[in-house]
Amino acid sequence: MNTESNSRKCRNGLSVLGVAGSFLVMAWLVWLMRGYTQPHELAQARAEQRLKIKADFIAANAPLLNDYDWADKPKGIVRIPVERAKELILQEWQNPAAGRSNLLARAARQFPPAAPVVKP
Repeated sequence: MNTESNSRKCRNGLSVLGVAGSFLVMAWLVWLMRGYTQPHELAQARAEQRLKIKADFIAANAPLLNDYDWADKPKGIVRIPVERAKELILQEWQNPAAGRSNLLARAARQFPPAAPVVKP
């Protein structure tokens, strides 16, 4: 009985040692990987540069999205703010048949049909 109890204690001790060793190995691997995953100074500088370029692009194009302007004055095409365009579309499409006919009329005016090609 004494031998069986000693072997059970030994197995329990080895199990605890194995689990603790596994945790230590994982902690060591995490510590090693931390060095690989930290961004370098160059990457950080590039990220800041990209954010600045994005902000400049948004600032330069904001008037196109938020202001009224002529898109093509001779043709009478006006650029309107996006939010106003959404309101007009929702208002126009309350009656789907009228909205469709208006859309087709605008498309025909903007893109007239091409003359048929006659082959000799």
